[in-house]
Amino acid sequence: MDSSLHATLGLVLGCCLWGAWGQIKIDVSNGGMWGTWGAEQSCPGNSFAIGFSLKVELPQLTGDDTALNGIRLLCSDDSTIQSNVGPWGSWGLVKKCPSGQRLTQFRLRVEPCQGLKDDTAANNIEFVCTGGAELRGAGRCWGKWGPQSRSCGPRGICTIATKVEAPQGKGDDTALNDVYFKCCSSSGGNGGGAGVGR
Repeated sequence: MDSSLHATLGLVLGCCLWGAWGQIKIDVSNGGMWGTWGAEQSCPGNSFAIGFSLKVELPQLTGDDTALNGIRLLCSDDSTIQSNVGPWGSWGLVKKCPSGQRLTQFRLRVEPCQGLKDDTAANNIEFVCTGGAELRGAGRCWGKWGPQSRSCGPRGICTIATKVEAPQGKGDDTALNDVYFKCCSSSGGNGGGAGVGR
């Protein structure tokens, strides 16, 4: 079989697998280690993510800091979606892509394990819109920014799932540790509703 036929078959197979397997997942390598993954939530119908807001706990000074507790996506039909959310902090203002753009890529600011000191895990998130605009959340400043995820391209993001540690009682709480998103399965949206986590 010649190389051009191989390439054509690969392209056809890739398109078929996209349809069979649904959405492509984008994630990052620096997420925190604690917690469990919540159920995936998707923008309804043909809508897609155009903005986000964060649930953040203010610094506790002498107490137990958790920093980032939740991420909520704003969909193009004005609905909102979220996965697991920690109990601390409050929701901030929505940050939106410029008109006609959608969220397509992200990176996380995460504090690594602190040993016997106070752990906070994920602290902040920054998204990139399809036109290149960067939207940085109003999270905390501990830890370092990790690498960018893969991009969903013009399809944008349609689905979210978060990894959150449950309250630890007298132990060290970290709340939100990690997040992944899934790209819309078409340029119009994902055509789906709520799903299940990985």
